[in-house]
Amino acid sequence: MHVRPIKSESDYENALARVGDLMATEPGSPAFDELEVLSTLVEAWEAKHYAIAHPDPIDAIAFRMEQAGLRQRDLVPFIGSASKVSEVMKRQRPLTLAMIRKLHAGLGIPAAVLLREPAPGMEAFDASRLPWGEIVKRGWIPNFPGTAREAKARCDELVAFLVPQSASSCLQPALYRRSIRSGAAMDDHAVTAWTARVVSLACAQTLPGRYERGVVDDAFVSGLVRLSFLDDGPRLAREYLGKHGIHLVVERQLPKTRVDGAATVLPDGSPVIGLSLRYDRLDNFWFCLAHELGHVALHLSEGGDQWFVDDLDSEAGAVERTREDEADAWAREALMPSETWATVGSVRRESEVRALARKLSVSPAIIAGRVRFEQRNYRLLNDLIGQGEVRRQFGLV
Repeated sequence: MHVRPIKSESDYENALARVGDLMATEPGSPAFDELEVLSTLVEAWEAKHYAIAHPDPIDAIAFRMEQAGLRQRDLVPFIGSASKVSEVMKRQRPLTLAMIRKLHAGLGIPAAVLLREPAPGMEAFDASRLPWGEIVKRGWIPNFPGTAREAKARCDELVAFLVPQSASSCLQPALYRRSIRSGAAMDDHAVTAWTARVVSLACAQTLPGRYERGVVDDAFVSGLVRLSFLDDGPRLAREYLGKHGIHLVVERQLPKTRVDGAATVLPDGSPVIGLSLRYDRLDNFWFCLAHELGHVALHLSEGGDQWFVDDLDSEAGAVERTREDEADAWAREALMPSETWATVGSVRRESEVRALARKLSVSPAIIAGRVRFEQRNYRLLNDLIGQGEVRRQFGLV
């Protein structure tokens, strides 16, 4: 028996394939010993990298029973006595390797699913409560032709398809280690679905540049903000970020959420900024983008094993206040340095804002948005905030 450690995705795939080959081996044989060692290595790799890449094994068994019209007594040949079956299905007894082999051979449940331990804390996550109607309508499950009702019935199987396996570890912080800034109640499961979609779209992007920590410096910010002066600035901003290894993903918000933006980091170290374009305005786009970039620069620079999810209409709660205040301040400074703003004086008229925008080579919407915020008067300068000028650049009209 020669078993190598699992150090890469390729090693993991090879180990899974070998586990499948060894499932029919007899206990006590050298091949069975290899199966036990490989199973332990696979479990350790998945615990670290694929926190929710596959459905819970008990949920998978229950789903296969429903598909085949089986009852618990039909599991006795695979698990043992009726009492053992009851304990396994109630999660009071762990699956043994012998049980896994028989369930894999008899019911065709993938070994990779059965080998997994139930994810810690997943009892708080109910896949049936995800917004399956929106998920199906938006085509988020590849090659799924069914209805929302059918998707909900198969939720524990289909949830694994919401995000690529290579980035499934990003969903763990999306579920349990996320900082949500909102003054109103959000549907946690809808937020989770949205963050999963953002990760999925980010993983589908091939960026022309590689992210390097510290790249978000004054020169970087200056170059980004100057793009706002151009008519297609938002689209160019996505290209600019991509050349620096930063994903910018645009996905409309889901019902029962008030998400403006979010930020996290993929397992490969590349930051992800998600924007919902809840408000189709240039001033809102540039501030939301700068705010999430502030989280990247200030709070996710060490790889930050978490998500920041923001409703920027609201004040930050007590727990999140410090980091949200920091991101707000960073965004304001990035868009309009305090030294520059101090010399501006009081601008009120559209002509004054446009003249200043030309002088600074920034969008008039950034200046108008700052004036409206400082004055707490959101009826000012309505013609300069770029209403209806963002979504069309990302194909959302």
